[in-house]
Amino acid sequence: MLALALKLLLAHILGDFVLQPTRWVKDKRKKGFRSPYLLAHIGVHLLALLVLLQFDSRYFLGIAFIGITHYAIDLLKIRYTTKKNSTSLFIADQVAHLLVLNLVVYYYTPYTIDFDALYQPLVLLVLTLLFFVTYVAGILMRLILQPWQEAIEPSKKEKLKVKNTSLAGAGKIIGMLERLFVFAFILLNAWSAIGFLITAKSVFRFGDLTEGKNRQLTEYVLIGTLLSFGLAIGAGLLFNYLLPYL
Repeated sequence: MLALALKLLLAHILGDFVLQPTRWVKDKRKKGFRSPYLLAHIGVHLLALLVLLQFDSRYFLGIAFIGITHYAIDLLKIRYTTKKNSTSLFIADQVAHLLVLNLVVYYYTPYTIDFDALYQPLVLLVLTLLFFVTYVAGILMRLILQPWQEAIEPSKKEKLKVKNTSLAGAGKIIGMLERLFVFAFILLNAWSAIGFLITAKSVFRFGDLTEGKNRQLTEYVLIGTLLSFGLAIGAGLLFNYLLPYL
C-alpha cells in the first residue's frame, strides 16, 4: 500500500509542480478549457503515472480515473478562480487531487484507519503541547509584556510621521514558528539547532534595533525572545519528562 501511495504522490508532485511551466498555468487561467496546455498537463500526469507504475496493466484503470478526475478538478478550479479566492481554491484543488489518489490506493490495496489511535496518551500530549506553544504561549507573552507595551508604542504624532512597513500579523506567525521549531528541536535532542535559531533571529533583529537606537525597544524584544524560547523549551522538557509514563 505504501509503495503505491508514494508512487502516485510522486507522480502528482512531478505533474503539478515540477513539470508544469508557469506559462502553462497562465495560459490555462486565460483560455480555460480551450488552452492546449491543459491537455498537455494531463498528458504529463498520465506519463508520470505510467512510468512510475512501470506500465503495469493492472493499474491502467486507476491511471485513467486519475487523469479524468484531474481534468475535471482543474476545469472547476480554472472556472471559479479569482484574485480573492486563488489561495483557498488552490488548497481545495490539491485536497481533491489527494482524495482521488487515496481512493485509487484504497481500490487496489484496501486498508482501515484506526481512529482510536488519535486518543492515545502520546498523541493527546503532543497535540496539547503543540497548541500550547502556538496559541497559549502567545497569549501568555502578551499578558506578561503588557506593562511595557505603552513604553515602546509610538505616540499618535509619531505614528503619522513614521510609515508602518511591517506585515500585518507577521509577528504573531514568526513567534508561533520559532516556538514550534524550538519544541521540535528539543524532541529531536538537537539543542545546538536552538542556538542557531537564536543567532539567526538576533542577526535579523540587529538592524532594526540599531537603527531605532531605542534602549527600551531593545529590552522589550529581548524579554519577548527569552519568554518565547523559554516557554517552548519548557514545553519540550515537559514532554520528555512525561514520555516514560505514557
